[in-house]
Amino acid sequence: MRLFRPLVALAGVLTVLVPVASQQAAADTPAARPAPDLQPRGLADPVCVDTALRLTFDGPVQLGDSGQLQVHHADGTLVDNIDLADPGTYQRSIGGALSDYGEVHRWFYEPVVVDGRTVSVHLHYVLDPGQEYYVTMDEGFVRGRAGIEDPETWRFRTQEGPAPGARELTVDQAGGGDFCTVQGAVDFVPEDNTEDVRIDVAPGMYREIVYVPQTKPHLTVGGSGAGRTVIGYPNNSVLNGDAAMADVPARQSYCPRRVLPHPDRFNCWRAAFGVDADDFRLEDLTVHNLTPDGGSQAEAFRGNGDRIVLERVAVLSHQDSLRLQGRAFVTDSYVEGDVDFVWGTGGVFVQDSELRSLDAGYVTQIRNAEDGPGNVFVDTRLTRAPSVPEGSVLLGRIDSRFLGSQVVFIDSAMDDHIAPEGWGLTDAECATADRLRFWEHGSTDLAGDPVDVGDRLPCSRQLDAAEAERWRDPATLLDGWDPRRP
Repeated sequence: MRLFRPLVALAGVLTVLVPVASQQAAADTPAARPAPDLQPRGLADPVCVDTALRLTFDGPVQLGDSGQLQVHHADGTLVDNIDLADPGTYQRSIGGALSDYGEVHRWFYEPVVVDGRTVSVHLHYVLDPGQEYYVTMDEGFVRGRAGIEDPETWRFRTQEGPAPGARELTVDQAGGGDFCTVQGAVDFVPEDNTEDVRIDVAPGMYREIVYVPQTKPHLTVGGSGAGRTVIGYPNNSVLNGDAAMADVPARQSYCPRRVLPHPDRFNCWRAAFGVDADDFRLEDLTVHNLTPDGGSQAEAFRGNGDRIVLERVAVLSHQDSLRLQGRAFVTDSYVEGDVDFVWGTGGVFVQDSELRSLDAGYVTQIRNAEDGPGNVFVDTRLTRAPSVPEGSVLLGRIDSRFLGSQVVFIDSAMDDHIAPEGWGLTDAECATADRLRFWEHGSTDLAGDPVDVGDRLPCSRQLDAAEAERWRDPATLLDGWDPRRP
């Protein structure tokens, strides 16, 4: 169905009366172009309450500089408004996030995304279940394209959704699940949750910021395999970190549950997937921060709770890719980046995983408290992209504020991109780093031959076999918690 009768057809009828140039001018007007395919549309098949709105045109398009797209209840009540001329509509609450002062925090986000000939609109709120809606759009919202005025043109209905208290939820961006977004499923979980809840995510690319607040522990989010289920967003420090929060009042912007109160004021908001809840598991999917190389600090996954587990997960970004604070366990996973791409506090135990350097830089920066648990890596492989030079990457670095930090590599295989000195200090010297725990045991090259550790940083240390065996046990680092046991 077309929104307007094509004027080119009318011009064809009037060829005797209308000059050719006038016919072409008429054909180039917004109403002359084919109407877009609108999704969701129709009342027969109800859709998720967190559905995106999509317009697919006959060719590539661009957004206008102004104009509004509005969603209305069937009775005409305005539900949501995306205004291209109003920067205020480029913010939203996610996951009911509260600042350290208990006030609602709002993220900057992209409400409208253009991908070739498809325009996707991401609303500020989930819709009500079992309701009918219609959409209107100003002419010029999409540059050179007609608007939508008739309430009958773009109507749809939402599904009823899962029963309250459901402990197994499904997410499918194609519309075959309880929700279309991961965040929609997280939001459905009740506050102060005490039951195990599993969220299964179908294959696909889920372009969204996900946030799990402290009030929703005991969640498992599982995909259909890393590479098949991908959650990603171009979130970063410029969009939602220190730079973006500079003019936002502290009561709305200070991070909750801060481990390091001063450095962590704003940096909790810049991850593609952030968790402040305890007892959280992530399985069989990829988390990808889509921020390009050089686009500032940009965590793919940030875990800031107790007993967080990542299993068979790929974590992709450039700077600060994986940040874990509190007790965490990572197994059979893949992490890539260039600068401090594994960082945080501790204790964090990583086993049977690959850490891939995309450029010269640093694998870790662990800022644990004095004598507190840091990060232990066991049976890991440290690999590199083909362009990464030999000797250009350090296993870890730390600055003078955190000279009690702990990083341990045990029986790990390393390519030649790891520098002979292995470790680095910033604004500090080994003479003042007597509490530093940069430890290593059994390091080999990728062929299994021992690495020459004779040039390692003087205040690093090689563990003996008995010491290494003790640290191979996750319970040593994780204060008695062994996530390998049921």
